[in-house]
Formats: sequence, C-alpha cells, structure tokens
Amino acid sequence: MITESGYKPDIDELTVLAKEAGFTYAAPLAMDSLEFREEVRSMCAEDRCKSYGKSWSCPPAVCSVARAKERARAYHRGIIVQTAGTLSDSFDMDGTASIMRRHRKDFDTLVRQIRNFYPDCLPMGAGTCRICRSCTYPDRPCRHPDKMVSSMEAYGLLVSDVAIRSGLKYNYGENTMCFTSCVLID
Repeated sequence: MITESGYKPDIDELTVLAKEAGFTYAAPLAMDSLEFREEVRSMCAEDRCKSYGKSWSCPPAVCSVARAKERARAYHRGIIVQTAGTLSDSFDMDGTASIMRRHRKDFDTLVRQIRNFYPDCLPMGAGTCRICRSCTYPDRPCRHPDKMVSSMEAYGLLVSDVAIRSGLKYNYGENTMCFTSCVLID
C-alpha cells in the first residue's frame, strides 16, 4: 500500500488488503444490499446468542434500526469479508469457535488498517463485541466506544442477503461455517 499523505486506497486495494489479512473471501459491498430491517433486529430479542441486553454493542443498547440506516447513508462504498472453514461435523462447536476467533482477529486487524485511511469508517462485525472481559452495560458507559463494533445483525441487516447481493455465497456446503463482516467507507 502507498502511504503518502492524503492517499486513500480504493475498494479493489482494500479487497487485496483483506485477503492479505487472512480472510477467505472479500468483495466490494453492494451498498444497495443494505436493507435495515426491524424483523432482523427483533430476532436478536430471541437471545439465541445470549448477548441481548448484555452488551453496548447489542440490542437494545445499540442504535435503533432507523438510526443505523441513517448512519449508513453517510457512506458510499464498502467491503464485505468472510472467513470460511470446514467442521468435522455439524455439531463441531470447537471448530466453529476457532473459525469465529480467526474471523474476529482478522477483522480487528483489517479495521485498524482501514482506519489509518478512513478514520470515520463504519465497521459491522460478526457477533457481540469481545474487547472487554465483561461489558459495563448497563451500569457504566462503554470503556472503548471508539473500538466497539456491533454486528451486522444488530444493525438490522440480514447477512445472507447482503453477502449474496455482494457476489459472495453465504453457505459453502455441508460441514462448513462462514462468518461475515463489512466495513463502510466514505
């Protein structure tokens, strides 16, 4: 990457950067795929991931769907990234956790790199924020609001639709797991 003052990499360069960071797949984000839906957000309330009401990065603490849509309108481009891996079987929880850890590590790296060029980017990750061992929600303010990343689902996005409309798959076959995140830039 060129690092001269004022330089900002384009989407193709960010895609290369993402693959260098370790992602299995990376592509330009189809901005018209960002449909912020209340019904996706309401799925969070079912609390299948056990994070609802326990983190500043998750509902109900994260911004409303209307606010998420408004925030996203400020951006005109983005990148979508995926980490895919093979599981020993459909119940391989250790394999799933390993793929998630790899995805989060690579996403943290990518977001840090992108923020060097686009400090006001909007990253949307996979799963709840894990910066702190225990979140301060709801008793005290977030310790790291500048580093906290909410998930695509927390913003109301149906991840499978966003991936497919951006030219990626969502399901890579039997005994596979795939985690998806994106970063919006101006």
